[in-house]
Amino acid sequence: MDMLGKKHGSLYLVGTPIGNLGDMVPRAIEVLQSVDCIAAEDTRRAGQLLGHFSIRTPTLAYHDHNESQASINILTKIKAGQSIALISDAGMPLISDPGYSLVKLAREEGIEVIAVPGPSAGILALSASGLPTDQFSFVGFPPSKTVARKKWYEALANRQETLILYESPHRILESLKDAQKTLGNDREVSIARELTKKFETWYIGNLSEVIGRLASEDHAQKGEFVVVLRGAPEMVRDDAEISRLMLLAIPDLGVKKAAVLVSEMLGVKKNRCYQIGLDGQAD
Repeated sequence: MDMLGKKHGSLYLVGTPIGNLGDMVPRAIEVLQSVDCIAAEDTRRAGQLLGHFSIRTPTLAYHDHNESQASINILTKIKAGQSIALISDAGMPLISDPGYSLVKLAREEGIEVIAVPGPSAGILALSASGLPTDQFSFVGFPPSKTVARKKWYEALANRQETLILYESPHRILESLKDAQKTLGNDREVSIARELTKKFETWYIGNLSEVIGRLASEDHAQKGEFVVVLRGAPEMVRDDAEISRLMLLAIPDLGVKKAAVLVSEMLGVKKNRCYQIGLDGQAD
C-alpha cells in the first residue's frame, strides 16, 4: 500500500512452455486470464500462445530495446492498482531475457512480485544430461565474437561445477570448437536441441565426438540449443599446501573467506579448504 492506504496491484512473473504447449500449468492460465495486462517480449508470438488457451487479456511490448521506459510504464500501472503479468518468449522470464530492471524497481517500490513457475530449458537439460547436478552454474549465452568467446571459455576452464549455457543455431558449431580448443577434446558435454518439441535431439559424449556428429548431420545445426558441460576435474593438491595457505590467510580473512580465496588459487573445493583450516586451528 502507499501512504494513503491505496492498495497497489501486483507483478506476476509467469513461466510459459519452451515448446510443448501441454506443459502450460493451470495456474499460469488462470493468472494470465485474470491480470489487467500482459507484458510480452514478442506480442505476436505471445498472441499465438494466448489464443491457444483462449486468453483475451491485452498485451504490451516489453523487450531489450524498450526495457527502461516500459518498466516505468508498467510500475505506473501497478501503482494505479492494476496487476501485470510478465512473460518471455519461452520458459521463465528474466532467464537470459529482459525483466531484471522491472523486478528490481518493483522490489524497491515495495510492490508484490509473484513468480508462477514454469519450464526452464537450462534446468530441464541439466536434469536429463547425465552430468553432475550437485553443483552447477548457468552462464547464459557466450559472446558472439570469436575473440571474446575464446576468452569467455578460458575464464570458465577451471570451474569445477557443471556449466549450463545457451547457444544459437548459427553459432553452435563454432562455439563448441572454441570450447574444445580451451577445455580439450575429452571434456564431457550433453547438448539438448529443441527440448520438449517433436524433434527433440540429444548429443552426448566428449567435445570431439559431439562436434563431429553435429558437423555431419545436415539438420543438426537448426533449432534451440542448451549446452551442459562437465566441470573441470579437481586438481590434485597436497593437504600440506592447502594448510600452509590457509594458515597465512586466516588471520586477516577468517576461515570462511580464506577457504574461498585458497579454493580459487589452487583449484580445489572450498569445503576441503574450510575443513583443513578448521583442523589447523584446532591443533
